[in-house]
Amino acid sequence: MSKKIVAIVDRIDTSQVFTELSDAQSGGICVFVGTVREFTQGEEVVSLEFETYQKMALKEMDKIALDAAKKWNLNIVIIRHAVGLKKVEEPVVVVGASSAHRDACFEACRYLIDTLKETVPIWKKEMFENKTVWVSAHP
Repeated sequence: MSKKIVAIVDRIDTSQVFTELSDAQSGGICVFVGTVREFTQGEEVVSLEFETYQKMALKEMDKIALDAAKKWNLNIVIIRHAVGLKKVEEPVVVVGASSAHRDACFEACRYLIDTLKETVPIWKKEMFENKTVWVSAHP
């Protein structure tokens, strides 16, 4: 049975992810970190704010992690998303997978981030110099 780490957090600590994904049975570890970018559609972003319905989000994240672990025979799966106000370059989401072989963890990471963005109830507000915009779940 694979290990799953799913969490909604105030801050993403990317330095701990490799250690958490390390496993003697894993020959491959993949990680994707999503950060706040400086420009969106040509407009300068001041910050982003994330909100969630935590109970439902964690339930869905757990389901995604379990699905990925089964499909790709993963040893460890991590899904973490931050909430609150985030500045440019700050990490807001991390997904990771470790497995015996690299192909499985590459494919799993793509699935983890894409499925999270499609199904987990986390909402993003973009703050610009002169306006604020709630971004739909499916840009």
